[in-house]
Amino acid sequence: MSYTILAVDDEINSLKVLSAALSGDRIRVDTARSGEEAFARFKEKHYDLVISDYKMPGMSGEQLLEKIKTITPGIPFVLLTAYGTIELAVNAMRKGAYTYLTKPVNLELLENVVQELLLSGQILSDDESGRHFQFMNIIGKSKPMQEVFSLIRRVSKTDANILILGESGTGKEMVARAIHYSSLRVDNPFIPIDCTTIPSELMESELFGHERGAFTGALDRKIGLIEMAQGGTLFFDEVGDIDYALEKKLLRFLQEREIRRVGGKNKIQVNVRVLSATNRDLEADVEKGEFRSDLYYRLNVITIRIPPLRERTEDIPLLAKHYLDHFNAKNKKDIRGFEPEVLKVIKSYDWPGNVRELENVLERAVILCNYDSINMECLPCKLKIFGEDECDQPGEFNLPETEKRIITKALDATAWNQSRAAVLLGISRKQLRTKMKNLDLMNR
Repeated sequence: MSYTILAVDDEINSLKVLSAALSGDRIRVDTARSGEEAFARFKEKHYDLVISDYKMPGMSGEQLLEKIKTITPGIPFVLLTAYGTIELAVNAMRKGAYTYLTKPVNLELLENVVQELLLSGQILSDDESGRHFQFMNIIGKSKPMQEVFSLIRRVSKTDANILILGESGTGKEMVARAIHYSSLRVDNPFIPIDCTTIPSELMESELFGHERGAFTGALDRKIGLIEMAQGGTLFFDEVGDIDYALEKKLLRFLQEREIRRVGGKNKIQVNVRVLSATNRDLEADVEKGEFRSDLYYRLNVITIRIPPLRERTEDIPLLAKHYLDHFNAKNKKDIRGFEPEVLKVIKSYDWPGNVRELENVLERAVILCNYDSINMECLPCKLKIFGEDECDQPGEFNLPETEKRIITKALDATAWNQSRAAVLLGISRKQLRTKMKNLDLMNR
């Protein structure tokens, strides 16, 4: 396995020392003499670790950290700082830096930090063929995900419209963001539009904007989401659910790359790249007359299909480790790993909710677990049954009682904070309140 480190410092001698100290059979060190140069390199190439001076002309180490974390949130970032900036470096750690070291750097200590990251698995490395297990913030070493990564790399530098297909919870928006943040439009906006949450009667105004007085309640001019994305990327999430009456206007925008605000007279030229995603079979919808064929072909210049989690089970341990680390940090816990039976069960379960469901299960497990590692007791009953493990009550298959017990556990774990309990359960707060009313839990 090989690793590539990006070292950043405006002092050339410091870069020479870092490169000489860390380079080896498995480690290559690239260097940059400014935050701006480093960020440009990062957008073009995969790095496993960034080591940066804090104080540099132009972009500081902390600013570089913030920009890099928008592309790859999980990448380890080590800051090098003079004595006078330690307090600032500690503040940067709160923003995601792994650690900081004071200058002049103790090279033995730095080498220990790098080895610690390698051994802990926080650096997701290449496999023997040199393919990366992580692209931006998407994790996967399976062949289907490697094909997705390869396709993202090939299309990101173009302006072609992309249609992203996949079941709910597979990470369609993450792929859209990866395309944007590895494209030439990265310095301009990424504007996501959830076509399922905007009421149809408001969608035209939300997309195209409106002029003052265009309709009752239009007290001021409003810039629409398409116009807000000028120079950047527009992402239509669940585009198959867009109102049929609006499809013609969306098609005209895609053909002419211009819009007119509701109530407006002037056409506005818009330079945006359009990405779309859906969990529906749009070809079938076209055949049934439920989606315009001309709009479908405009959106679907290139297709990226994201496989469901059940088709890439070899990625599950990597994802589990990633979420364990994330939720350990979020909840100030130190759970070291997973019991063998847990790994067996989570690899065997078919995950109908895909990566989103896995994330939810592991967040719940970390919050409820009081052991050094995640064991079967920390998993929800649906996984215990799947793993042929006995659930903790004989009435487990009495659905109302099971639901009441699980909801009560989630509420107890969150001090009866309904919003947090809803997150644990993977439902909305409104759904949770409805269930609480039906199960007579509102007055407890």
